[in-house]
Amino acid sequence: MASHRRPKQPSRTRVTVLTTAAAAAVALSANAANAAPSEKLSKDEVKAKVDKLYEQAEQATEKYNGAKEKQQKLQKEISTIQDNVARGQEELNKLRDGLGSMATAQYRSGGIDASVQLFLSSNPDDYLDKASTLDQLSSQQVDALKKIQDKQRELAQERAEATEKLKDLSATRTELGNKKKEVQAKLGEAQRLLNTLTAKEKQQLAEQEQKRAQESQDRASRSTGGGTERPDLGGSLPGSGRAQSAFSAAQTRLGSPYVYGATGPSSFDCSGLTSWAYAQAGVSIPRTSEAQSQIGTRITSVSDLKVGDLVFFFNDLHHVGLYAGNGQVLHAPRTGTVVRYESMSTIGGPFMWGVRV
Repeated sequence: MASHRRPKQPSRTRVTVLTTAAAAAVALSANAANAAPSEKLSKDEVKAKVDKLYEQAEQATEKYNGAKEKQQKLQKEISTIQDNVARGQEELNKLRDGLGSMATAQYRSGGIDASVQLFLSSNPDDYLDKASTLDQLSSQQVDALKKIQDKQRELAQERAEATEKLKDLSATRTELGNKKKEVQAKLGEAQRLLNTLTAKEKQQLAEQEQKRAQESQDRASRSTGGGTERPDLGGSLPGSGRAQSAFSAAQTRLGSPYVYGATGPSSFDCSGLTSWAYAQAGVSIPRTSEAQSQIGTRITSVSDLKVGDLVFFFNDLHHVGLYAGNGQVLHAPRTGTVVRYESMSTIGGPFMWGVRV
């Protein structure tokens, strides 16, 4: 006799597991069907993306440099204000001691003047504003009270200024940290992309970079040298004594590696090189390329440039170098390169203008 017992139902847990597994299998199958045969970028695609990331990293580097410079400036200003406040407080204490001695002398001679007694227990501002009080004070007491009042106001103003600068310093430190992270993120992403290449592809990219530097150099150089030999300046106009000195100093750094935020003497970023070079000539210029673009005499035509002039590129002015003559620039290009000569036509961004310091 056939059994009519109902088949045993699977447990709820088992159903859930099976359902989840089935759903996952369907999803994986769909993804596999829709996936591109290969997501690996070609060597040229990697290079294009890496070059763009390096450009973005340089932009962020200049913002980082600006925040760092502002931080250092604020720290000096705050230190100066705090020193002034400390000295001012000492002066105020001496003025108060002097007025106290005056009151003591009055007490010994027959009692403290009511106005002085009133001052010693409160704020002198309340009394200097009242003509009746001034009438009761001697000229010596009036002078002492006015000095105390002026010093109190001065200290209050300096303390308020210090408080605002401390707030600004805190915000600047935050900005500095954010820009540093941004630079590192761009460089990290660039390295990740480079790591997807084979050893052969990396070697090919390195050879392309070397060839680019050599071709740029050969346009104006008497000899070869991978972008580090002195180019032929041809009929270029010589710069001023300090511009020539700055240029000569920069020449001694040829071959030094580009490092973001670096100002020498062994590594540089673009504005780090130019500010270091001019410092060797005894001239202090701003730290960032954008700030450097706003000093001196602006030169809009390449034909009017002289050796040692600062030259700026890209619409946001995030790159700067030193004009070397004959359409060449001496600069720290970007991550992965060294300080070298290069044709202005191969910088990667438009020439905006030059500055004669």
